[in-house]
Amino acid sequence: MELRHLRYFIAVAEEKSFNKAAARLYISQPPLSRQIKQLEEEIGVTLIDRENRPLKLTEAGEFFYDHAIQILKKSDDLRTMTIRKGNFDNSLSIGFVSSILYGILPRVISRFREVHPNIEVKLYELNSWQQTQALTEGKIDVSFGRLLFEDASIRRMVLREEDLVVAVPIEHPLSKEKRDSLSLIDLTNENLLLYPTAPRPSFIDYVLELFENRNLKANYFMEVRELHIALGLVAAGEGLTIVPKTLEHLRHQEITYIPFEEGILTSPIVMSVRHFDKSELLETLLDVTYQIYDEEGFIYKREKI
Repeated sequence: MELRHLRYFIAVAEEKSFNKAAARLYISQPPLSRQIKQLEEEIGVTLIDRENRPLKLTEAGEFFYDHAIQILKKSDDLRTMTIRKGNFDNSLSIGFVSSILYGILPRVISRFREVHPNIEVKLYELNSWQQTQALTEGKIDVSFGRLLFEDASIRRMVLREEDLVVAVPIEHPLSKEKRDSLSLIDLTNENLLLYPTAPRPSFIDYVLELFENRNLKANYFMEVRELHIALGLVAAGEGLTIVPKTLEHLRHQEITYIPFEEGILTSPIVMSVRHFDKSELLETLLDVTYQIYDEEGFIYKREKI
C-alpha cells in the first residue's frame, strides 16, 4: 500500500464518484477504479459500496478513511518540517503568545543574538493553538505558549509555572479594601473579562477550567478579543481579569493587581519544538532562557533538547 493509494481512496470517498474523483486527480476513471480495487484486495475488505449512487463507504471504509486522512497529514507535515530543517542553519523562527513578550522573552532573544550574531531571528505572535499548526507546517522552529496540546510530532517542555494575579479597577471595592490576596471564590460573582475569543481552545478555557477543578463557576463573564482589550476594560471599571504576574506593571495607575492566596494559581510557560529536533540553535535558546531564570531566581525544572 502506497501513499498514492490513500490519496486515490480519499478522493473517491469525498467525491462519492469515481468520475469526479478521477477529474480531481487528473487521471482517467478506469485506472482509478483498478487502483482502488487493488487496495481493497490488499487489505482484504470492501471499502466502497458500489451499489449505491452516490457511492457510499462501508463501515470498514469509514474507519480506513479517518486513518488515511491522518496518515497523509503526517506525511505532508513530515515533508514541510524536513524542508524547514534544511533551512535551519541561517535563521530561527520563534512563535510566542503576547503575554510572554512582557516577561523575559525579549532578554532571551537579545542574549541569543549575542551568542549567534549571524543568525536571523524571526518573531511571530501566535496563540498556543496556532503555534502547534505552525510547527507542524514548518513555518516556525520553536514556540513559547501557555497551553498544552497533544500532538505526536511536537514535544512540549514546561519551562516554569508563573503565578496568576487578578487585575482589579483602582476604584473597585476589592482594590479599596487593600486585600493582600484573593481566592477564586471571591471572583465567582464578579464580571470577568476573559481573553482571547479565538481561536479556541485558548486562555479563556484554561481560566474556566481553574474554576471547574475547584467545583466553582464563573457566573458572569464576557469574552474579549485580546489581552490588551481586557486590561483596557478593567481600567475603565467594566470588570476584572486574570493575567500572568509579569503583566502587573501595565496600566498600574488605573489597575490594582492582587495575587491569589499562596500563589497557588499558575500558568505554565511552555516551550514547544518538533520531536527529534536536536539543533544547536535550540540548545542555545534553552540555555540562555535558563541563565536568565537563574539570574531572576525563578524556580524551574531543567529540561534538555
